[in-house]
This record gives sequence, C-alpha cells and structure tokens, in this order.
Amino acid sequence: MTLEVVLITGMSGSGKSVALHALEDAGYYCVDNLPPELLLPFVALERKSSAERVAIAVDVRSATSLPLVPAQLRELRREHVNVRPLFLDSTTDTLVRRFSETRRRHPLSSAAANSQEPRDGQRALVDAIELERELLGELREQAHVIDTSVIRPTQLQAYVKSLLSAPVSQLTLVFQSFAFKRGIPVDADFVFDVRMLPNPHYEPTLRDLTGRDEQVQAFLRQHPDVQRMNERIAQFIDEWLEPLARDHRSYVTVAIGCTGGQHRSVYLVEQLAAWFGQRWTALKRHRELDAG
Repeated sequence: MTLEVVLITGMSGSGKSVALHALEDAGYYCVDNLPPELLLPFVALERKSSAERVAIAVDVRSATSLPLVPAQLRELRREHVNVRPLFLDSTTDTLVRRFSETRRRHPLSSAAANSQEPRDGQRALVDAIELERELLGELREQAHVIDTSVIRPTQLQAYVKSLLSAPVSQLTLVFQSFAFKRGIPVDADFVFDVRMLPNPHYEPTLRDLTGRDEQVQAFLRQHPDVQRMNERIAQFIDEWLEPLARDHRSYVTVAIGCTGGQHRSVYLVEQLAAWFGQRWTALKRHRELDAG
C-alpha cells in the first residue's frame, strides 16, 4: 500500500489547525508543527509501520529549516510516496483582523521588529505577515492553495475533504464561483469576470434562486452571450490543460466571478465542471452559496 502524505503549510492565522482537524476526522494520523529536519525520518518510520495516510503541518515556527522542505518533497516522490501539499492563505487585512481579535502574537513578531524604525503594533504585525509570505513563497508555489479569507471553518473542512477525494496522480480542476464585491480569491490560477452577462437578479421571480436552479439556468441558456462565454472559457482552459499536466501540476483553480456570486458565476461553474468532469477530475465550489 502506497503511503499518502498531506503536507499542510500556510500563513499563521489562515486555518491550518482547522484543516488538520478535518484530516484527523477523515482518518489521517496527524502531526502538528513537525520540524522539517524530522520530515524524512518520520515518513520512513510511518512507512515501516505500514501506515496509509498521514497529515503533517509545518509552519513558519521552523523558519530556519523551511528551505529544506521542497527538496524533501522531491525525495519523497522519488521514493513513490504520494505527497499532497496544501497551502492555506488569506489576505493581509484578514490576517491582521484575526490576530487583533484573538490578541495572539505572530510567530515572527520579534524578527520583524528588528529594525531601526519605530513602529506601532499594527505596522509591526503587517511586517511580520509580509516576512512570513516571503519565507513561505517557495512552498506556496509547489502546493495547492486554499484562500480562507472569507470562508467559514466548516467550508474549509469541506474543501479539504473534497480535495482528498481526487486521485493523487491526476490533474484536478477546481472550478469556483465568487462575488467580486467580497474580493477575488487569492488561490485562483485563472480568474474570469462575467459581470457583463445578463443578470437574473433583476428578474423578480429569479432573484432569490441560484445558478443551480433550473429556472435560472433556462434564463441564462437563452442568451447567446452566456453560451459564448461558456465556450470561450472552456476553449481557453482546454488548450492549456496538457501543458499544465506536463508541468506536474496537481491542481488548477479556475475562479469565475459575478457581482453577487449567486447566479451567473454559479451557472458557469456548474456547466464547466460537468463538461471537464467527463475527461478530468473536476471539483466545484460556490464560495458565497457554501457560506449559507
């Protein structure tokens, strides 16, 4: 049995503990804040004991040894370990708010404070967050990113579990609808703006429905621009899937946004996920609907 290792990294305050708890509930043996120096010996021990699923959280508290991790992941893959790196991210404003609300100290506060310039508390916190982004940049590039800025813990748990249902060895497409008024997802590889399309919100009988309802779908299907947008997005994504797969990408996130994230973007995500799901592994998320 091939060992599966989920490596969780990400920004402090982005929800790594929530993700780790979701994995524990799913039957993974979980270890928090494992020093990178112990990653390879720990995995070797788990393989020796015939473990099947392990989740490991590594964060910036191990800042001095973080540069070891990318090479370690390559080594694990050479040893035929199925590695799934997940990176949890949030906007700086969101992280500042979370740290302010909990009154927790950022792990890099002392390092960021080593400057000749006087700083107030919030400026020092922002500096610590930006320093953390820099230290984790290479790990982020190699992982599937989940933006936790505007999602609830239950949404994050659901997203993590859905990702684990996808085959490790195959490129997985994640289609996500969102509302521009709540911000663009920072985890998106491609972003498409569909706010110029006819809006069912202005139809009284459709306003309280969503793009998953047949009445809304029928309304949108009758507009050529909607169908043309659907075809053009599909054509663009289809053209680049093979090169992305050759680049050893495990996940590609396609975000589609409209004003409220309820009708047009939801409809297109449903259509695209169904179309690409015939040939690839395709997951779908509706950021604003899932939050309800």
